[in-house]
Amino acid sequence: MNSADIAAKYQKTYFMPPEVTYDWVKKDSITKPPIWCSVDLRDGNQALIDPMSLEDKLEFFKMLVKIGFKEIEVGFPASSDTEYNFIRALIERDMIPEDVTIQVLTQAREHIIRKTFEAVKGAPHAVIHLYNSTSVEQREQVFKKDKESIKKLAVDGARMLKNLAEETEGNFTFEYSPESFSQTEVDYALEVCNAVLDVWKPTADCKAIINLPTTVQVAMPHVFACQVEYMHKHLKYRDNVVLSVHPHNDRGCGISDAEFGVLAGADRVEGTLFGNGERTGNVDLVTVALNMMCHGVDSGLDFSHIMEIREAYENFTGMKVHERVPYAGDLVFTAFSGSHQDAISKGMAWQKEGRTGKRWDIPYLPIDPADVGREYESDVIRINSVSGKGGVAFVLKQQFGFSLPAAMKEEVGYLVKGISDRRHQELLPKEIYAIFEENYIYPRSIFNVPECHFKQENGIQAEVTIEQGGASRTITTMGNGRLDAVSNAIKTYFGITYELSVYEEHAISRGSNSKAATYVGIVHDGKFYWGVGVDEDIIKSSIAALVSAVNKLAAEQHITSGREERIVEIISFIQKNYVDVTLDMLVDTFHLSKPYLSKYIKEKAGMTFQEVVREERMKKARMLLKETNQTVETIAANVGYENVEHFNRLFKKAYDMTPVQYRKQSAE
Repeated sequence: MNSADIAAKYQKTYFMPPEVTYDWVKKDSITKPPIWCSVDLRDGNQALIDPMSLEDKLEFFKMLVKIGFKEIEVGFPASSDTEYNFIRALIERDMIPEDVTIQVLTQAREHIIRKTFEAVKGAPHAVIHLYNSTSVEQREQVFKKDKESIKKLAVDGARMLKNLAEETEGNFTFEYSPESFSQTEVDYALEVCNAVLDVWKPTADCKAIINLPTTVQVAMPHVFACQVEYMHKHLKYRDNVVLSVHPHNDRGCGISDAEFGVLAGADRVEGTLFGNGERTGNVDLVTVALNMMCHGVDSGLDFSHIMEIREAYENFTGMKVHERVPYAGDLVFTAFSGSHQDAISKGMAWQKEGRTGKRWDIPYLPIDPADVGREYESDVIRINSVSGKGGVAFVLKQQFGFSLPAAMKEEVGYLVKGISDRRHQELLPKEIYAIFEENYIYPRSIFNVPECHFKQENGIQAEVTIEQGGASRTITTMGNGRLDAVSNAIKTYFGITYELSVYEEHAISRGSNSKAATYVGIVHDGKFYWGVGVDEDIIKSSIAALVSAVNKLAAEQHITSGREERIVEIISFIQKNYVDVTLDMLVDTFHLSKPYLSKYIKEKAGMTFQEVVREERMKKARMLLKETNQTVETIAANVGYENVEHFNRLFKKAYDMTPVQYRKQSAE
């Protein structure tokens, strides 16, 4: 179709009111909840491929009562025995609480109205809902009646309701709907409604309901608001009339029609759970109610277990709630995007620190998922190939208690999302944890450290058992602390170099069985290698983390075996006696000649004897500069240099800065 064809075929079928005030536009939110009426059991049920059974409808009714609905349209009793029997079952089984009103629909025909009153006999309170269509299309094409004749149908029906109510024992409220209000001239709809009200003459003690349905949604929502506002301002007996709206969703504006309708003066909203109904459905009351909650207004309806309600709804109706339906859809709180995940994680941390007080203010999450029974672990952060480092870190923290160091998050994130990309699928939390375990907790392809013993002796002396290829050796080394001593043993055994750059720890559970998680990051040639340890003993978890990290380094460097036992013993001796060790001491200890020792150390350690000694002294000096307030002169003497100028020159040559500059840099 071209533009001319479209313009000729489709034209506006709605009417603006004769007077437009736009007072509703001046309001930016709903400040109190409307009266809610669920029409799931009538309007929703009639729209199902397979209408609900009697028992299903009874269970659905109980669920609606539990949610908090005080008005529930339960059927069209004159339409079928099933509808009639359901309403009688509700009454005869005493299932209607005193504060709940049932509502039934009827056409303006005497035998139908009589059947309707028979159906609700004995109910605590019932709304008798009368309707007839008033639109131009229906008047001309269906009923072939003029305006006066259509109004007479409504008035005659209203009179029959009043007369039969006077003959029937019970507590009744009357409701009238000009069906197809959305396509009716607004001044004519007002004329019909006022004529009906003149019959009923509502009072403060016996109010009437005028319900305005967008039977077919044909206009933008602001048009409906203007129509409602006109009715609100011109209805007779207004103080004694409950003005109701019943939006359908043909244009996808059911929510907007309901919300704008309330702003325009409506007191009541009829709709269904999740928008079930004819064609594109009714207004989704779950969304309208929770939209109010995110503005700080209690709707009076309880959706704190939204997924249970959704599951029951799907079982009862055979309908499915789409993944993107607000609040209840599987994915509505889910962030796959890395930037979204990062913002949510930071927002959660911000709130946990108390920065927002009681106020909920998290990026991308207009309400707290927990308030509707959703879980952060399974609903908020989910991981696929477009996820970021923050999302993976969030899952590991929320689900498993691991709070990764900032410098580690990027590597872990890229590892996990890379696997997701290769598999072409989302990764579940348990799969993410399995990847984390395999790559950071359990790497032991080269070696393991099953046992360590420590004693205090001018620092920490460690006896470290290194297990490799079914054999084990015990290395005795010194260190500034337990982990440093174990690290020295590993370095000495393999002849590798690295710097222990990052060390962090935290508890991952509470109580007597609490465990510690330790993160160790080592650096070799500018590249980080990470390991994680978990144990009830913090020393054991620290060693496990170090072992994992060094295993990754050794595997990448193709280091598959330890050095000869003799060179390990020689280096260990130098480490222990670094302050005053000499070649003569080594000769006496190992019974080898000086020339042989010098050549052997150079060949096996890759450094001369003097370089090995200097490395140990400088390592100790760096520790003292960082962790103590000793003067440079004192530190020089403590590590074996009586001449402080000589110490300064050696230090600057090794690290391209003076000891004083190093101390200042370490403190920043």
